Amino acid sequence: MALFTVNQETCNRDGICAAVCPYGIIAWSQGACPAPTADAEQLCIRCGHCVAVCPTGSLNHCDMPVADCPPVRPEFRLDPEQCAHFIRSRRSIRAYRQRPVEREILARLIDMARYAPSGINSQGARWLVIGDREALRRLAGLVIDWMCWLQTGMPEIARGMHVERTIGRWRAGEDVILRGAPALIVAHGDRDNRMSLSTCTIALATLELAATSLGLGGCWAGYFNAAAAVFPPLQEALGLPAGHQCFGAMMIGYPKFVYHRLPTRKPAAIDWRM
Repeated sequence: MALFTVNQETCNRDGICAAVCPYGIIAWSQGACPAPTADAEQLCIRCGHCVAVCPTGSLNHCDMPVADCPPVRPEFRLDPEQCAHFIRSRRSIRAYRQRPVEREILARLIDMARYAPSGINSQGARWLVIGDREALRRLAGLVIDWMCWLQTGMPEIARGMHVERTIGRWRAGEDVILRGAPALIVAHGDRDNRMSLSTCTIALATLELAATSLGLGGCWAGYFNAAAAVFPPLQEALGLPAGHQCFGAMMIGYPKFVYHRLPTRKPAAIDWRM
């Protein structure tokens, strides 16, 4: 079966599919229909650019039929003011309602996040979702154990992270690790894959932005992620597949409070070379 087929009756023969192909595996000449190059099957990364860019829906990829790719809806596009407002209104949520997040909602959230960009369209992020409060409490406790180990084994780093204060707040009954969030989403991938870190980071950043559309809020679980990278007891408790590493974790839940203003940030530091 050919990598892709082109409807010769509707094709504009404009060559834009060849122009946007990342690997240059679409052959085209003026006035001709595009066709796969000899090495197209081997090099294609299944990004879908060719299907997405065709204005007449004439190109069908063998793994991505045009019928499975709905058209872009211009009315859903944000204008610059809407986009700026959306980004500025994002908040890191550290106070959550007691309401658990439904599995279907979390699945829908991850379904949106899986469209985040990844190196050569590798799509290597895998997800672990933990929504049992007792399990979350145990994991947070292991992060505290790691902090206690830091105090003894790496005291300078411990002082820089102010772990003594964090441990004290935990022992006083305050969850400063996972903030009482009803769910934790862990993005993990093959530790030997050089793209895993960026893939998981971008996917989680996308997930956090998408969460607001579902009435949810999120916050990067920084302490948890730092411990998961180096602390064997936490790694064992996570039980990730062999060869996989946690490359980021996000607390998720329904925000307890509503924010009413858009805080300022320092100006962007830009060196112009243009």
